Amino acid sequence: MVKEVKDILEKYSGKLEREIGSEKTDVGSFGRDYLKFKESLVPELSKYEQWCHSIGNIITLKLAPKDEEKVRKQLEIAHLNVTPSQPVTLAIMSMLFVFFAGLLLFILYYLLADNLSFLLLFLTLIISMFVFYYFYTMPARLANKWRLKASSQMVPCILYTVAYMKHTSNLEKAVAFASSHLQQPLALDLKKVFWDVETGKYSSIKESLDAYLEKWKDTNIEFVESFHLIESSLYEPSEERRIQVLERALQVILDGVYEKMLKFTREVRSPLTNLYMLGIVLPTLGIALLPLASTLLGGSLQTIHVFVIFNVLIPFFVFYMTSEVLFKRPGGHGESELLENNPDYPKFISKKPYYKAALISVPLILIGLIPFIFQLGLIESIGLKHDYTFSELGLGFFGENKIFDFKTTEGGTTGPFGLMSTLLSLFIPLGIAMFFSVAYSERTKDLIKAREDTRNLEDEFISSLFQLGNRIGDGAPAEIAFSHVAESTRGTKTENFFRIVNSNIQQLGMSLEQAIFNPRRGALVYYPSELIATSMKILIESVKKGLKIAATSLISISEYVKNIHKINERLRDLLAEVVSDMKSNMSFLAPLLAGIVVGLGSMITYILNQLSMLVEVGAAGEVAAGGIGNIQEILSIFEVSHMIPAYFLQLSIGIYIIEITFILSKTLVTVDAGEDELRTVHETGINLKRGIYLYIIVALISTISLSFLGAIALGGMAG
Repeated sequence: MVKEVKDILEKYSGKLEREIGSEKTDVGSFGRDYLKFKESLVPELSKYEQWCHSIGNIITLKLAPKDEEKVRKQLEIAHLNVTPSQPVTLAIMSMLFVFFAGLLLFILYYLLADNLSFLLLFLTLIISMFVFYYFYTMPARLANKWRLKASSQMVPCILYTVAYMKHTSNLEKAVAFASSHLQQPLALDLKKVFWDVETGKYSSIKESLDAYLEKWKDTNIEFVESFHLIESSLYEPSEERRIQVLERALQVILDGVYEKMLKFTREVRSPLTNLYMLGIVLPTLGIALLPLASTLLGGSLQTIHVFVIFNVLIPFFVFYMTSEVLFKRPGGHGESELLENNPDYPKFISKKPYYKAALISVPLILIGLIPFIFQLGLIESIGLKHDYTFSELGLGFFGENKIFDFKTTEGGTTGPFGLMSTLLSLFIPLGIAMFFSVAYSERTKDLIKAREDTRNLEDEFISSLFQLGNRIGDGAPAEIAFSHVAESTRGTKTENFFRIVNSNIQQLGMSLEQAIFNPRRGALVYYPSELIATSMKILIESVKKGLKIAATSLISISEYVKNIHKINERLRDLLAEVVSDMKSNMSFLAPLLAGIVVGLGSMITYILNQLSMLVEVGAAGEVAAGGIGNIQEILSIFEVSHMIPAYFLQLSIGIYIIEITFILSKTLVTVDAGEDELRTVHETGINLKRGIYLYIIVALISTISLSFLGAIALGGMAG
């Protein structure tokens, strides 16, 4: 009986297909595609799953029902095949591992050096807390990353579904059509809708789709409402009313995205201001006091403390604040292109740019290490001294100070304190920044150019698509309409597309579908655009229903895409102020302020060093006779050997600027365009180059000029 029913269904479904004349869509393959897609996901996800399955199973924790439900939702959104307790167990075990490893180092250091390093213990505690936070919030971050990337494809998803439904009122085929033309991760979600039906979890596509839409109710309600409108169009009695409901579905998601991004731009302004003040301005200003503070504390504040505070703790704090900002970003707007589909993607993942960058950066870093290289025994063997004075180099204006100036005390050798050492130290952050800047530029320049060319092409193609729809609407067959549009678009980038299609039809005798989609000679070979491919696929499908339907479909797509572009431009205007403020703070104000602080630190070190020399040569008595006071007593408070060398002070600030640039570049791109790895890497390289150049120039000028002023002042006192 079951076999007879199946035979009847196959018989009449085939007859129905032939009568409708539409191309049969193998929707059954979409479920199988889900498994293939799942296996080829980003390595970060599968690696995290492996950690959860291995370390997360050491102990089983029972979470509170509310926390368990929250974590479960995050794991489902991120498509992670782990239980809610495993990520929490992984976070706790990672924290304990780091803490006990640090505690072991603390004990070993005490046994070997007979000294209690409470800094090491404090640093261990801070890092273990950060490790716990990092792994505990990993499901939320991966879910947010997936949500932003998937939601950036929601507007095209509704567009493709509506465009298909307008000529074929079949929800199953419309969703299959959308999933085949979208990119992951939303394409993966839609394929899973079919997978859940095939595995018997749900009995129909509508039931499976409704269950999937439940996940987006809290974050993208407009996407849910749009799909419900699409579903309701199936029950409309009149064709005119059905078309109106479908058009309303697209308008709902466009309006919803705009309203949410408008609210986000208002809410994000204050957190970003706090981030800049607390994460950049205050730390940078505070570092100007470190040279004097280190001397007043008698050497208790050391170089390692500065590195820990400015290169570990504050970047952790900034990372936390930016993560909180990004969690608030609504979806629906952002870059929807999948980077892996770009034919130049191998250049993006290639290691060759790093080798080229190393050839530039390694010599710069070696120049920065010259003060330490000169302390090696090898220097004497080639006839050079370990150190020189400015007078020996012909720069007597700066006195008899040594250019490197390492000082030997009871506790060992400290330094370098010399002005030349500070200037040479600028090459180290320059080399590090240039390494990433050059490598990132080499990796992304071709892909960015290809993306811009494609977007310019698509902008022109939308107008051409409108003309093509009008020609077909006038009664011209689609094959002839292409030649007419080729003439009317003369001089544009899309002219050749229509000429190639027309040439394939007229000269090679291809069908319209082959003229466009042929893998060797088709027009799409020369115009690799998802929008153009989808538009042409809809043309092929709709022209089978009649010229009027085909014309209406093309004109509708043209109008829809124009509306989407208008919304995107309005959203960019809304974000422009926030983005521009953040970019100026990152690439201009922060490097400018940091460079001035380096100059101040160098000036303080130079003045105290010069005063010490004046005391040693007996000039202090002359200065005291001039009514200045007892310089020697003042210098006993400000002991130069206890001071943090300006060399390491600058090094800490320079690395801090690089770290902040990485963090804020990622935040800036995500706020403006959602998850976009290509743009993140590209703009990080640009921001590093701009920021580090400005920082080096300002630090160089301020260090020389302020030290010059200090030399003039001390020269007047000594004279």
